[in-house]
Amino acid sequence: MKNKLLTALFLLSAFVVVGQDIPQNIAYTRIYDFIDELAGDGFIELNSAVKPYSRQFIAQKLIEAQQFDNQLSPRQRADIKFYLNEFALETDKLPDAYIHLWKNEKSKAALIQPAFHYRDSLFRARITPILGMNVTLNSNGGIIKRWVGAEFQAMIGKHLSVYGSLRDLSNDGDTLSSYKYLNTYQGYEYKEATYGGDFSDSRGGIKYSPSWGSLGLIKDNVVWGDNYHGSNILSGRAPSFPMITLNIKPVKWFELNYFHAWLVSNVLDSSYYYLENDTKIWYRPANKFMASNMFTFTPVKNLKLSIGNSIIYAEKTIQGAYLIPIAFYKSIDHSLTKGLGVENQNSQMFMNFSSRNIKHTHLYGSVFIDEFNFDRLLPDNAEANPISIKLGANITNFPIDNLSATAEFTRTNILNYKHSISVLTYASNSYNLGHYLGDNAQELYVALRYKPMRGVDLKLSYTDAKHGNEYDYVRRGTSNGLAGSVRGIISQPSLGEIIWSNKTLGFHGTYEIINNGYAVFQLEYSNIQAYEPTKTVTFGEKRMTAEQTLNYYTPSYLQGKNLTLSAGFSFGF
Repeated sequence: MKNKLLTALFLLSAFVVVGQDIPQNIAYTRIYDFIDELAGDGFIELNSAVKPYSRQFIAQKLIEAQQFDNQLSPRQRADIKFYLNEFALETDKLPDAYIHLWKNEKSKAALIQPAFHYRDSLFRARITPILGMNVTLNSNGGIIKRWVGAEFQAMIGKHLSVYGSLRDLSNDGDTLSSYKYLNTYQGYEYKEATYGGDFSDSRGGIKYSPSWGSLGLIKDNVVWGDNYHGSNILSGRAPSFPMITLNIKPVKWFELNYFHAWLVSNVLDSSYYYLENDTKIWYRPANKFMASNMFTFTPVKNLKLSIGNSIIYAEKTIQGAYLIPIAFYKSIDHSLTKGLGVENQNSQMFMNFSSRNIKHTHLYGSVFIDEFNFDRLLPDNAEANPISIKLGANITNFPIDNLSATAEFTRTNILNYKHSISVLTYASNSYNLGHYLGDNAQELYVALRYKPMRGVDLKLSYTDAKHGNEYDYVRRGTSNGLAGSVRGIISQPSLGEIIWSNKTLGFHGTYEIINNGYAVFQLEYSNIQAYEPTKTVTFGEKRMTAEQTLNYYTPSYLQGKNLTLSAGFSFGF
């Protein structure tokens, strides 16, 4: 009888939840981890290769998992109830809250959880504050981060959604603003200052979402490629950028994701400038665009096979051919530019697989291909294809409930994310769009996560990251007094000399006390070193001393051996 009642509730909820598509901020990692856990345990099916998920999608998956009430652990049942309160508007309800400022049948404002909610037959909305502080300390000094802002989300009718957010952050202490630093911190366009650095981040958009997918104009972060410690396709680390998005899912076994984005080149265009007082010239940045698609197929339940391609281009205006969501962009690029005898644009291909066919186990992998030639696979060919490979496994709630384990390996060859023309690099705001370590690098990441009770996440992790020689993409000619070509650069041994390494053992604790209300604690022992090169400099190599390498890749407060403590709180993200 109980199972029949749950099924009836699920079917009813399927009609209640309507078709809005508000992306859930990827910084809310706890909900993403929980949805992934439910999929790994076999309660829901999930395409985890493309993020962010919509809030409506998350609500639907939580409701689906409730059907398995008798198989869920007590902690999972408590988590689902807790998260459904966060996504109450997506299920056409007002959330439970405490210490109300006011409430009636249509609206509710509360201090716990701090938010304003409104709901009627046409319009549903919420406004939430964003507030937080984090203190980081080690023997090299301290950093204090403070942030404040607000977020607005609205659903109009059955298919239209609008959302927006503004965050302003002040950073006192050693700044993390360099795009060259090899870490997983979210990238922003910092306003440099003697006391550290500030930034503001505005995200939002509008989406129309019929039953088969969604179409939107948004400014946000995207992550493509299954991962638990940095994707090698689209990591989401670059500052948010505006884009046209399209999602089509007409049948259970196929899904298309596409976007066309306006990137920030950080390259000045000498033919495009403002004139101030008829004397001062202010050059403007060159245009930079990106088109990308991902096709995901489900040949059998819980097996997702994805393939896609993208192109970075820098024309004066948008090229209409790259607005075609199902195109192979490299072929289009050749037809548009190759016959002119000029350098073509920068295209990429990628593949991803995700298997949850073994209960409690997620096996996954992805390949990012900048350029590929089968001849380079021959044993007598020293050249290596510029590609990046990631393989990993995640096990949840087996053999011990509430315990999960992750192992992930990433290897990226020389010049994989680079281009000889600076405006065409695989980057925005100079932040690499792919893996945070960049090219010619390798990482092993392992982690144990324990969730003893609702809202508490405890994670023990170890990272072993290495970076080989740094190379500039020099297509042909002379570099460092040596003649050569890009073929000579990719003939160098992958990794080669290790010029930088990071071994970090970390303990991370999070307690989500109320919806979107966090207390966080982190203790990390890190050993980040750089090494003097010993081999003869080669063509294209960016030769640096150990000190230069360390300053190039690592903020000063993390250099060497450190025990670093971080603690803080936040409402929102």
